[in-house]
Amino acid sequence: MSHPFEPQLASMRDALRNLQNGVGDIAALCAAWRAHGEVMAALPPRYQQVAEDLLGRLEAGSLFTEESCSFSQKDLTDSLDTWLAKAGQTLAQA
Repeated sequence: MSHPFEPQLASMRDALRNLQNGVGDIAALCAAWRAHGEVMAALPPRYQQVAEDLLGRLEAGSLFTEESCSFSQKDLTDSLDTWLAKAGQTLAQA
């Protein structure tokens, strides 16, 4: 099913892929995701809470080296990937 937020989700997905492929950085990913407030507003409030939690952990983790940080960037980006899939399903059903 299609929904009016597909272009915004695609943009969020692109920002995530850029980070995963080493093209982008965490600040760019977070800015891109936060720029799509209309997507967050269309979803149940819990989605925004989860996205902000994941983005905040990515930002916090970027301040430390991989060894000294308890947040795995790969785990967090995998969680954002799951978030995108579930958000797309929720928006398609609305």
